[in-house]
Amino acid sequence: MGLLRGMARTAVVAGTATAVSNRVSRRQATRWQQQEYDQQARAAYAAPQAPAPAPPPAQPQAAPSAPAGDDSLSAQLERLADLKAQGVLTDEEFAAAKARLLNG
Repeated sequence: MGLLRGMARTAVVAGTATAVSNRVSRRQATRWQQQEYDQQARAAYAAPQAPAPAPPPAQPQAAPSAPAGDDSLSAQLERLADLKAQGVLTDEEFAAAKARLLNG
């Protein structure tokens, strides 16, 4: 009976050692996965975010058109002044267009 008892004791010890080893391996694998996940999360959080695209420039509104047949010099100058006031024309563009109108 001594031989059988020795074999049983060896089997129990070996089985316990295997179970403990498997549990340690699973716990270590879980820790490694958690560390990897944390590193990826930190990298994603720390990565510079792409800037939001700038909105397209506002389209200038057309100046209100003068009534048909009203192409007098004063009406054309008023339209130019409206375009300048809306920001469609710069000061230089306004001056050039005004000079063209006045010089014919």
